[in-house]
Amino acid sequence: MSALKDKLRADLTTAMKARDTDTSATLRMIMTAIGNAEVAGKEKVELTDEQVLGVLTTEAKKRREAAAAFDEAGRTEMAEKERTELAVIVTYLPEQLSTEEIAKIVADAIEKTGAAAEGPRAMGKVMGVVQPQVKGRADGGAVAAEVKKQLSA
Repeated sequence: MSALKDKLRADLTTAMKARDTDTSATLRMIMTAIGNAEVAGKEKVELTDEQVLGVLTTEAKKRREAAAAFDEAGRTEMAEKERTELAVIVTYLPEQLSTEEIAKIVADAIEKTGAAAEGPRAMGKVMGVVQPQVKGRADGGAVAAEVKKQLSA
């Protein structure tokens, strides 16, 4: 069993005992998402820590997008609820890379692949090198934007 999944389950129990409704509701939602991912294929599988991290990353992205959508619609109370859930999820994710760190990783990947000469057409090649390095530590959209920016320059 995944150590991260065990930690989530233990933290859920702690939050329930402390009557922390926001945290317990969010952790229940995450555990449900993990359970759904485990039974999504033809047969039930036990997720590894890396796969659980992928589920957490997806859930965090959903919360960010929902909060932005609620803000645009003027639904500030719903946006705050999404941000509260995001704050709980982020505590289980690895430390996020800064913009400068992402830029350096992208620049190194462009140099390594020799993609600078090809320009924006080489985006897939560069993303293939960058993604394993930033997985779970940076938003894919931010990474793609940085790759596009550096290849266009």
